[in-house]
Amino acid sequence: MRAPRPCGVCGEAGAAKYRCPRCAAAYCSVPCCRTHKAPLCSPAGGPWSVEDILREGEEQDRVPLQKLQLLGESEELRGLLLNPHLRQLLLTIDQAEDKGSLMKKYMQEPLFVEFADCCLRIVEPPEKENILPE
Repeated sequence: MRAPRPCGVCGEAGAAKYRCPRCAAAYCSVPCCRTHKAPLCSPAGGPWSVEDILREGEEQDRVPLQKLQLLGESEELRGLLLNPHLRQLLLTIDQAEDKGSLMKKYMQEPLFVEFADCCLRIVEPPEKENILPE
């Protein structure tokens, strides 16, 4: 876990828990957010980089590195990635401006759904405690 940043508005050390969606400035509270938005906020120079996103604090959906490494070890996933159509879909998503919308569209493609389900089974195996014996 990394040390909290100081608030970019009031300067309180280690208090910044939030980030402005428009310019990525750090702030600690609603009053500081309102103060920031009034005169200071202008769009950041470009889109956020992967490093910016990875540097952020805890995220609910972040997958630990150990689980991500399991993806590279999966024979089932490797088999799916041999499909040139799937590889083209993944390249298209990677190069798209609006990745979220394109992924939503591709979730209608059975091949992409199979890929996504395979990835999820690897990083989030089903809980066995909820399965009743027959």
